[in-house]
Order: sequence, then structure tokens, then C-alpha cells
Amino acid sequence: MRFGLQLGYWGAQPPANAQELVIAAEDAGFDAVFTAESWGSDAFTPLAWWGASTDRVRLGTSVVQLSARTPTATAMAALSLDHLSGGRAILGLGVSGPQVVEGWYGQPFAKPLTRTREYVDIIRQVLAREGKVTSAGPHYPLPYNRSDASGLGKPLKPITHPLRADLPIWLGAEGPKNVALTAEIADGWLAIYYTPRLADMYNAWLDEGFARPGARRSRADFEIAATAQVILTDDPKAELDRLRPVMSLYIGGMGAEELNFHAQVYRRMGYGEQVDEITRLFRAGKKDEAAAAVPDELILDTMIIGDEAHVRQQLRVWEKAGVTMLLVGVRDLAQMERLQPLIQS
Repeated sequence: MRFGLQLGYWGAQPPANAQELVIAAEDAGFDAVFTAESWGSDAFTPLAWWGASTDRVRLGTSVVQLSARTPTATAMAALSLDHLSGGRAILGLGVSGPQVVEGWYGQPFAKPLTRTREYVDIIRQVLAREGKVTSAGPHYPLPYNRSDASGLGKPLKPITHPLRADLPIWLGAEGPKNVALTAEIADGWLAIYYTPRLADMYNAWLDEGFARPGARRSRADFEIAATAQVILTDDPKAELDRLRPVMSLYIGGMGAEELNFHAQVYRRMGYGEQVDEITRLFRAGKKDEAAAAVPDELILDTMIIGDEAHVRQQLRVWEKAGVTMLLVGVRDLAQMERLQPLIQS
């Protein structure tokens, strides 16, 4: 099992130590570095900037939001990064949620599965460069053919020859239909809030996709990259308390109250009552109480926190469950130094 450094997206300001963490990650043996985007910083620019100081680690987006760019614009960014990095790019894509898609990008959120399939198909056409890129739609018609079209559009072939036609495309997916689609059309699954306890359920979803006619991969050559905090500490309680506000935000406050994909993930794990309570408190403005309502076991289901012996044992559990890469957040060089023996062992 390999490790990826998850840098995420920026808060109010760019992180001050990201560059040194990226360099340290390569030195420590990390396989990849990932950036994200929400409604602030984008994913491609920091990845290209920080990645320029590296030679080996793969450079991935986890994730680029579909609605932020047309499929061809995303393909242009990915093929450019792949050339500049010498073939190290990983294109991670995700649909985001209706609040961001409709509130920030001004795009309809409907039909996320069919939009994803169409989007990925167009990107693969660009990367293959076997002919002019076309799409019948309905979401991304190429050439554009709706009632307000000029009629002058024509199919085009990318000017730049992509470095790799098989540049890996990984999809962020949380629900059963999305995960099955990921196994069918993608090269890897970016799993958020993964728990080894439900590996049999995830594998059933994946197997459905692998079994579909024309599936791109099989389990033997498909990557499962799970986001999981890996924290070496002699004081697990302090770390759990630090993480409670973050978990209450994602469970109780992220997305719309009636459609929060992160909350749905934890409901599938069996935390329905706790999710309801956290959501009620968070939406009522009682954020401290919402954080206090997050139980230890909910956090520990999807993260690895403890001393070195416990962490090593849990890493074996996650690997046995089928995870090929752990995406971990690292706060500083001291934490990176503590993780290095685990990564290199």
C-alpha cells in the first residue's frame, strides 16, 4: 500500500508550509501529492507550482469539480500538467454537490451520473487524439448545437499531442451507483470516509462496475485511494477532540440539510441517529455542541489514530480491505518525520 499527501484546498490564505511538505513527501517516499478545490483556490495551479520542485511523486487532483470547467478545458489542463511533469499527472474528478454546482458555478446539478460518463468520454477523446472531438450530449454537446448556437462551430482535434493517452482518471464517489460507475469507466476510486469495516459492501459496488460490458479495468489493475488521517500520537483523545469540529462541519453543515453526501456516507455506516443529532445542533448554530456529539468510534471508523504499534496494525487492516493508497493530511514537518518509517517499511 502506497501513501499520498493530501494538501486539500486553501482556507482564507494559502498554506504557508505546503512547498516544504511537498518536497519532504517526495523525500519520505510518498507516491503522490494531491490538491483539491471547493469555492476558493483551484486544484491545478497549486499542484503545478508546488509540483515543479519535485522529480518523482505523481501529481493528482482530488478532486477537480466537473462543473468548474468544460470537459475539454479540464483535458487541456491535465495534458499540460502531464507534459510539464514528465507524465506524472493523475486527473481526479468529482461532481461536488448542488449547493456548489448551482450556487457557485451556476450550472444544473441534475443527472450527475450521466454527466460524469459524458465528461470522462470527452476527456478520453482529447487524450487519445485519434480524431476530432465530438459529443452528442445532452450535457456537453460538441459542437454546440442548441437553439442559441451560431451554427459556426466545428469539431476540433487538440493542437497539442498529449503525452499519455492513458493518463489516469480517478473519480471521487460516495454512493453505490457512483462507485459502480467509477469501476466501469475510471482507473481509480478516490474514496472519502472509507471504512475497512464495510469493505464487502464497497467491493460489491465495485464488482458491479467491473462486470459491465466494456469496463475499462479489473480489480487487478484498479486503484483504490482512500482519504484517511494517519496520526501517530501518545494522546489519541487530544487528536479526537481536535477532529470533532471538522467532522461536525462535514456531517452537519456541508451541503444542503436535505442532501449532504457526507452525511449519507455515515448513515450507511450505521450512524443515522448520531448524524441526525449532529445536523440538528449544527444547523441551529450550536457548533460546539454538534462537535461534542461526534462519537469517538465514528472518527476512528475512517481514520487511524494511535501509537506506532496500533497504526501499523491498522495499516495492515486497510491494505487487506483492498486499499492501494492512503491519502493523508500532514500538518508539519514533525508529523511527516514521524510518518516516514511507516511509509518506507
